[in-house]
Amino acid sequence: MSHTENLFVTKLYRAALKGARAGRLLGELEHACRTIANDDLAGQRWADQHKYPGYTSYASLDDLPERDPAFADLVTLLQPHVDAFCADCCFDLGRARLRLNAIWINILEAGGFHSGHIHPHSVVSGTLYLAFPKGASAIKFEDPRLPLMMAAPPRKHNAHRECQNFVSADPKPGTLLLWESWLRHEVPLNAARAERISISFNYGL
Repeated sequence: MSHTENLFVTKLYRAALKGARAGRLLGELEHACRTIANDDLAGQRWADQHKYPGYTSYASLDDLPERDPAFADLVTLLQPHVDAFCADCCFDLGRARLRLNAIWINILEAGGFHSGHIHPHSVVSGTLYLAFPKGASAIKFEDPRLPLMMAAPPRKHNAHRECQNFVSADPKPGTLLLWESWLRHEVPLNAARAERISISFNYGL
């Protein structure tokens, strides 16, 4: 008798924000993202200087929850999801809770992409999707063991999702994704004709 077990699982949390309240909030957030992007000259300059194909508030604004009440409502909504993910990861936090330490807007234009990266100095990262038009690129996660695989053969094209070296998570407007911040990820080229809008965030101790 033999069996194979899965070790060292990499977790990805997914939730769909639904209902009238969530629907109103998503609409308010999308409007806020577009308005802030139009007004944030420092963020626009940063995007131009770094050849970012669209807009991000990552390097220019650190006060979105104070700037717009929709973001404050979002922070309140996110906390139970982050707590649930921490419990699922079996984090030993004692009486502490992870708290928001960064939140920013991403507006990716047609033809834009975001190369592979991690989120240092945080424990849990995530993204909430507001606009995801047809043809938009899904976020793509990389197996963290990949640099250690040496002579491992390639995976079959129809390999189980848990055996693949790269896994894409295709969202919809209202999809919330959470993952551990060390997990490398990227956004491939946006093939949609419209903007892909999301809000990303980090939580730490």
